[in-house]
Amino acid sequence: MVGLIDYGMGNLHSVFNALELIGSDVEICSSPESLKDKDRFILPGVGAFRDCINNLEERGFSQALDELVLEEKRPILGICMGMQVMANRGFEGGEYAGLGWIEGNVVPIRRMNTRLKIPHVGWNSLDRHADDTLLKGLPENADVYFVHSYYMNCKNKLDVIATCEYGEPLTAAVHRENIFGTQFHPEKSQDYGLRILENFVRWNN
Repeated sequence: MVGLIDYGMGNLHSVFNALELIGSDVEICSSPESLKDKDRFILPGVGAFRDCINNLEERGFSQALDELVLEEKRPILGICMGMQVMANRGFEGGEYAGLGWIEGNVVPIRRMNTRLKIPHVGWNSLDRHADDTLLKGLPENADVYFVHSYYMNCKNKLDVIATCEYGEPLTAAVHRENIFGTQFHPEKSQDYGLRILENFVRWNN
């Protein structure tokens, strides 16, 4: 059973529908207590880093997830902002501490030339850096859907399993032990996104 974490920010219904489409058992979890009987979790997210981490902490999810993810090693997939808050710090409108699960900082996308628009919105191809389970079955340069102005600059490049090119390589997907993240939106990425969600649901270390 997948626990879809509802902490007041995130495109819950699109992710829920995508999980149902691949035949996954999924439940929206609005309290830390409702996470306890779930096999794995998805942490969606839209909006600002500060609001996201504050909501997680105020509703008790941060402490609960530390125990379930770091100690019990249950798998989790962060989507977009849900991935970004897994970093050490975010620098949107100030400096804010994240969950600290992936070493790195969330920083603004640099405008490398006048043709680049910020935020980065739309389809972009993945450049895979590892033969990772999350990306199994995807072709080279698979197109997925992005909406973001910040990205995760990872300290350990081995955590980065895919990048996308937007003036410079930007972190598109991460994997560290039982922790996964995608900067793009699998639920909006059609067949490739569904395959990624299916890979996560089936993952068993």
